[in-house]
Amino acid sequence: MTAIRVLIADDQEVVRRNLRHILEAEDDLEVVGEAADGEAAVKRAREVKPDVVLVDVRMPRRDGLSVTRLLAGPDVADPMRVVVITTFELDEYAHGALRNGACGFLLKRSGPALLVEGVRAAMSGDVLISPQMTLRLLRQSRRAGSSGRKGASLSSREQEVARLVAQARTNVEIAQLLHISAGTVKTHLRSIQRKLGARNRVGIAAWTWETRGEGGER
Repeated sequence: MTAIRVLIADDQEVVRRNLRHILEAEDDLEVVGEAADGEAAVKRAREVKPDVVLVDVRMPRRDGLSVTRLLAGPDVADPMRVVVITTFELDEYAHGALRNGACGFLLKRSGPALLVEGVRAAMSGDVLISPQMTLRLLRQSRRAGSSGRKGASLSSREQEVARLVAQARTNVEIAQLLHISAGTVKTHLRSIQRKLGARNRVGIAAWTWETRGEGGER
């Protein structure tokens, strides 16, 4: 198996060291470079062309949202997979990251398992958002009246997966609760997104809340 090549961009050396330790503990992940500021992150990413770039939001010389736009934004001819990580649970950061092309938005306190899952999700073309932020963005989506396809027909299993997404469960937790593999969860999520016309987990959760009520219950 070819390892997923990851570049880490964070201005704190101890954070970069911890992230490297977490990622390189996995057989399928390899850290191919580091950057301590935004300008260096853009330059290094273009040099080593990693599979996934982990970018902190607050960095000197260029912030993570700007880095994301330059590497993955709508005007980039060959966009990279960028996952934004931060300690700050701010809505504007999450919106800015996703708007600028990020494949994920993770809170550092979400833990190692979600970080690894986020990198793998980005590589497979999925978008992963920390559960805490999923619920916050979901409530905003509801206030804005974002509904998706209310009449969409999901299978009973897809409805179970959607309900757990609305409860801010991770893919690993969903797999454990439904006694299926994480790969099967991803397959269901892709099918659900296609049927609902949802861009990410927030869209799935919003549909579930609107059709079943808060928490996904009937």
